[in-house]
Amino acid sequence: MEFDAMKQAVLTALEDIKAQDITVLDVADLTPITSCMIIASATSSRQAKALAHNVQEKMKEHGVTPVGVEGEQEGEWVLVDLGEIIVHIMLQNTRDYYNLEQLWGAAEGRRQNIARQSAA
Repeated sequence: MEFDAMKQAVLTALEDIKAQDITVLDVADLTPITSCMIIASATSSRQAKALAHNVQEKMKEHGVTPVGVEGEQEGEWVLVDLGEIIVHIMLQNTRDYYNLEQLWGAAEGRRQNIARQSAA
């Protein structure tokens, strides 16, 4: 699957389950591990698990099998590793504590905040 199409499919999967404060970081120049990190907030551990599950299902529909998934049991911070894209789904207090956006601060110029479209 093409990278941009994969990224859009992940964003759609997150928006479908009402993820909050979705941020895309381009980290290709900073690490050989992945090209992109997508960080999203969940309002509860149940929602975090549902978001991770939806990302996995949407990727499987497109023929992409996740490399790994961590944290699903607890649901406080769920990581879905898709190879080129790593998805971090976190409860807000966990996200505030670890502040991945600051940790990967060198990606600052390549950050995209995704504003979820609200149904009016």
